[in-house]
Amino acid sequence: MIIRRLTAEERLTHSFPLQAYAFEASPMGPGRVEQFREYLPYNAGNRTLVVEEDGGTMAAVSAVPMRQNLRGRVLPMAGVAGVATHPLARRRGHVRALLHQLLDEMRAEEHSLTALYPFRASFYERFGYVGLPARRTAVFSPADLAPLLRAELPGEVVWERIGAGYPAWRAFTERCLQDRHGFAVFPDFRAVGLRDRDDRWLLTVVRDGETVGAVTYRIDDHGGELIADDLLAGDPYARASLLQFFARHVDQVDRVRVQLPADELPELWLTDLAVHVEARVSRPGSPAPMARLLSLDALAGLPAGTGRVTVELVGDRWLAGTHLLDGTGRLEVLPGDAAAVGTVPTATLTAAGLSALAYGVLDPAEVAIRGLGVVPVDAATELRRIFPRQLPYLFADF
Repeated sequence: MIIRRLTAEERLTHSFPLQAYAFEASPMGPGRVEQFREYLPYNAGNRTLVVEEDGGTMAAVSAVPMRQNLRGRVLPMAGVAGVATHPLARRRGHVRALLHQLLDEMRAEEHSLTALYPFRASFYERFGYVGLPARRTAVFSPADLAPLLRAELPGEVVWERIGAGYPAWRAFTERCLQDRHGFAVFPDFRAVGLRDRDDRWLLTVVRDGETVGAVTYRIDDHGGELIADDLLAGDPYARASLLQFFARHVDQVDRVRVQLPADELPELWLTDLAVHVEARVSRPGSPAPMARLLSLDALAGLPAGTGRVTVELVGDRWLAGTHLLDGTGRLEVLPGDAAAVGTVPTATLTAAGLSALAYGVLDPAEVAIRGLGVVPVDAATELRRIFPRQLPYLFADF
């Protein structure tokens, strides 16, 4: 077995066909191979590793160099994608070997976080990943938004094709990256695919010269659906302006379908809004994202509540040893012997357990219940203070 990194052109014959078999209708149509060439610019900066045996590609995995907000700090994040194995080579440890090498390399390049959309969550939990909230889908009639047509809202609504409005869209997602926990964005070489496809409308809300809300969307047919991607709103006024625009389509579409972060509550947007809200997680097909810390450097300097706890990290390739977490407004990660023995509560955590606390998705008690660590009551109290619950929103879909 040989693991090596592909050149850009080699993706056409080595990784893309394998990924297409795993994630698309199969067998491929005659024109599909040539379509792969169109993808090359949007994969230019990816790191793609393959396992080869006897000259054939047995498995492939890629990492997209991204950035993610972790509790207010924007850090380099490796987005793991395109994990695929030849059907005759599955369950032979190829993906495990590839992930170990890929994450070793990304960590060496100072990517302190990593995220992915799993084919099976339990498989990646063994690699230290923990689940993040899935985005919600809300479906409703534009007629139910009629009360918003009477609302006087601040700012201006700008409507254009995404190809023309892409710079404003990209700039606004960069702002969201700075402001929103868990938010992740693609590198420029990948993000411009949205501009180049130019298959969406872009709606932005501009107030005092600043974009405060945005959404991309398309309409499938007259009398059909207005299908919106993630609704990004900086405040309730911006959200209301976006919904007000949707209300004007009452005689054009039957339904509006929009993607939402997990903390949005559309049932509270308006009185008498009949809305179906769903977060669908299935295997295979519709996974919720997962993420993990690749380095303890990700924790240093994070906003943190007042608390002190010693954590012993076990069972992981990248996070290990005993460390003192000292939260005094900003988190310090110190050697475990920095605290006198017996004076600071101690918890034993797996990488998934520590990642769950850092991302704010599990309470310390839930970490223990899930078998991701041993957390005594006194240690749980300190960990809650250091890592208060906070709902992450990944945004990027890869």
